[in-house]
Amino acid sequence: MKKISVIFILPDLETGGAERIITTIANHLSRDKFEPKILLLRKQGGYLNFLKKDVEIIDVDTERIRHSLKPILREIYRRKPDIVFSGFGEVNAYLSLFVKLFPRTKFIARETNVVSHHVTRKEIKFFYSFYNNYQQIIAQSDDMKKDLIDNFNVNEKKIIKINNPVDFDFIEEKLALSNKPECFKYNYKNVVAIGNLSERKGFDNLLKVFSRLKNENILLHILGDGKDREILHQMKDFLNLKKVIFHGKQENPYQFLKYADLFILSSRYEGFPNVLLEAGACGTYSLVNNCPGGINEIIQDRINGEISDIENHDDFSQKIIQVLHGSYDSSSIKNSIKSRFSKEIILDKYEKVLLDLMK
Repeated sequence: MKKISVIFILPDLETGGAERIITTIANHLSRDKFEPKILLLRKQGGYLNFLKKDVEIIDVDTERIRHSLKPILREIYRRKPDIVFSGFGEVNAYLSLFVKLFPRTKFIARETNVVSHHVTRKEIKFFYSFYNNYQQIIAQSDDMKKDLIDNFNVNEKKIIKINNPVDFDFIEEKLALSNKPECFKYNYKNVVAIGNLSERKGFDNLLKVFSRLKNENILLHILGDGKDREILHQMKDFLNLKKVIFHGKQENPYQFLKYADLFILSSRYEGFPNVLLEAGACGTYSLVNNCPGGINEIIQDRINGEISDIENHDDFSQKIIQVLHGSYDSSSIKNSIKSRFSKEIILDKYEKVLLDLMK
């Protein structure tokens, strides 16, 4: 049987959600059936180190996504893959216009966000009118699927929902090397939040919530970097939040999650948040803002976490205190995630999609 050649497309392999998922899929596809390659606009990023050696990297060496179409189309024409799997929203949008140029190649778009919340530029929204050119569109959550149907007139029959996978082997390997962070003070509850420092992640709301908790023995550890770093640091100083610590990007965030008393997701919207899955995989209870993007599909109330409205700063701060006074079973939290989102379960679904496309 001829192997199915699949080219995955990403801007780079920096340590983000889309990059993690594509790396996991490419690494674990059956080599008896598939020949995976990854086309990168820039050959850089932390996940390059985790990619298996037999996954060929095609580097088109382009800085900007809008300038990448020509080299991407050239590589597709030259290599004639069976399947092109585009894994990043903006690339998906631009590429949709050109799908019909390659009648022998099947095209899949994996959407990474609730588009109507995430895409603001009109010229990119325009390209979503060509989304039905794709043979298959993968949505990570029901919210994302509904958004594509309701707001972009995408054919429901073309959309399949596949949640994100959690690589427990990878996480447990990291946890085995994890010691309690020195910044986790004795006699304090340690709360962790992780994400890009941008408006989307809602850290401004989280700081306002913690301005209500100044008298409590609670430390907030924020991991991540981004364009709003300076604004958030200034806000922390203005609110005089001495118990909030910004740690920047961390190579091993799992040591923070493993020893945290609580993980908080403060986002205004999500795709299907990997970090929430990973917190659960570390056995850590979560308190999550009620936002679009699959939150209700991940949180099993009072088992692996709870959902509340962070815009109500007083209520959310009281909810933090309440949760920190409770006790939760780490094994039940892990099982809640493993039984639904382990990579074995999810990757079977991806393989099926790829095989069904070639029928």
